[in-house]
Amino acid sequence: MEETAIPRSGESFVELMRNPAHPVGARKWLLMGSLTAVFFLLLALYAGVLGVLLPNQIQLLDPANKEGNLAIMFAVTSVFSTLTTPIAGALSDRTQGRFGRRTPWIVIGALIGGASLFAVPQMHGFWAITGFWVVAAIALNSMQAAITTIVADRFPEQERGTVSGFVGAGMTAGLTAGTVVAGLMASHLVAAYGLFAAAIAAVCVIFVMLNPEPRLAVAAPEPFRLDAFLKSFWVSPRKYPDFGWAFLGRFTIYMGYQGIVTYLLYILQDHIHLSIDEANKTIAALSSVTFVALVISGFASGFLSDRIGRRKPLVFASSIIMGIALLVPLLMPTVEGMYGYAVLIGLGYGAFMSVDMALMTQVLPKRADGDESTGKDLGLLTTAINIPQIIAPVLAVMLLKATGNDYSALFIAAIAFVFAGSFFVWPIKSVR
Repeated sequence: MEETAIPRSGESFVELMRNPAHPVGARKWLLMGSLTAVFFLLLALYAGVLGVLLPNQIQLLDPANKEGNLAIMFAVTSVFSTLTTPIAGALSDRTQGRFGRRTPWIVIGALIGGASLFAVPQMHGFWAITGFWVVAAIALNSMQAAITTIVADRFPEQERGTVSGFVGAGMTAGLTAGTVVAGLMASHLVAAYGLFAAAIAAVCVIFVMLNPEPRLAVAAPEPFRLDAFLKSFWVSPRKYPDFGWAFLGRFTIYMGYQGIVTYLLYILQDHIHLSIDEANKTIAALSSVTFVALVISGFASGFLSDRIGRRKPLVFASSIIMGIALLVPLLMPTVEGMYGYAVLIGLGYGAFMSVDMALMTQVLPKRADGDESTGKDLGLLTTAINIPQIIAPVLAVMLLKATGNDYSALFIAAIAFVFAGSFFVWPIKSVR
């Protein structure tokens, strides 16, 4: 039977009754550890596939048009991902059954996503590859919407910095590990895709077995009406300004970050002037060096934010460090400069991811009617990550074409976005 925590300071019995039970003791640490494992493998998959495997596969199809084709694929995929996340989150809020609200979405999304991903390297045409990757992205984003909501569902507010620190460290470590594995296995695409597909399916099934969702007496949702369902996705920034500022800050920072990460393989080839084999090996080496910085930064930032009871200064500082990281390859377009970038981006991005997740759970609209929309609201905030995946690659290609393939212009634009985004956190009033 699920253990429940007693009310803590600032946490009322009403709040406990409205939310699933908060685990305590060993079950809390099990939930925290297994959440970290899921996010580790999910981000490893995203980093390996988006940063290494798909760019390699697209380059093999048409080397002369690799940047444009990759931008088209990412833009098409991101449109579906952006729509999927809030819709899946909203539908999981409405889901009822013996397995709970989130569990069906986690299991089914992971299994369909893994199967679709396994099919991607079997395809030999651009649109066939894109089609199966789109299906995988839809399924995985449906799973991600549900798994992200568990942080808000199952942990009290005063513990979310620590939880987000663990999860953030897992995510950043996953980014590194996925890039390393994909870089080392880039010449064996079928095996590489298969490894990521099997891993994400297995870890999600194990997660729900180890952490059965509490069965609670939840009021039945109102009858489904399409017009009301669609209107629910608008969150007024005037009525809920903190939600709007959090969305804008996350969106802007990811615009800068995504513009560089998407083309990292090509940056190493065309900005640092490495061969394709050297570039793949260098990606793996850079990621290995970054790993320690990511993990230490993620754990330390999450723990510190809970200890001092503040999120905003840490989000601001981490964004500034990310901006400085992007400045290094601009001033030093060498392999050594890329190592400097790797260390600093690890410190900044690791801290940002760990604290940002906790901050997002604290700016969710608190509606007077008691409407339970955690999944939908967190899904909307996740689109602040997905939309840059649509826009950033397209803008990057336009900028590269306008500047004669000068990657320095890309770094300057990314720095401007990240530095601007770091200031949008300060107007948030409900979080210190």
